[in-house]
Amino acid sequence: MAILNNESGKYAANFVQVSPGPGMDPEFKAIYDKFAKRIIWMDGEVCPGAFQMNTAWYSAVPERDPIFTEHVHDDCDELIGFFSSDPDNPYDLGGEIEYTVGGEAHLLTKSTMIFVPANLPHNPMRILRVDRPIFHFSVVTKTKYEAESVYK
Repeated sequence: MAILNNESGKYAANFVQVSPGPGMDPEFKAIYDKFAKRIIWMDGEVCPGAFQMNTAWYSAVPERDPIFTEHVHDDCDELIGFFSSDPDNPYDLGGEIEYTVGGEAHLLTKSTMIFVPANLPHNPMRILRVDRPIFHFSVVTKTKYEAESVYK
């Protein structure tokens, strides 16, 4: 069997190595770029049929607090993760993040995955301290990320 270069073959489009995702509001992007670096964004537009996943490194405390506001996904579940970048101590987050689900604020100091069922309000998120980069991901179980503000 031949080993392909991810640019050829029947399934080449399934190997996504560069995808910054959809554009951001320019004002928010200017803030985001100071504390985070998006790695790869996957969704049904990048790879037909794929569910949505976003990956990023958080490296500083944002100047805006909270950085993400409360919202809800009314038709899909979400999985959210925050992980240590220390391979010798993978459970020590290397910072502090306050994350709210259903009105309950939780202080994260360890690598964490959060399951958010459809229709459950979540956020705000506050990045309180970053001692070393924190790997972040979010996955929604549909082909496009859509959220409605709880404040209509």
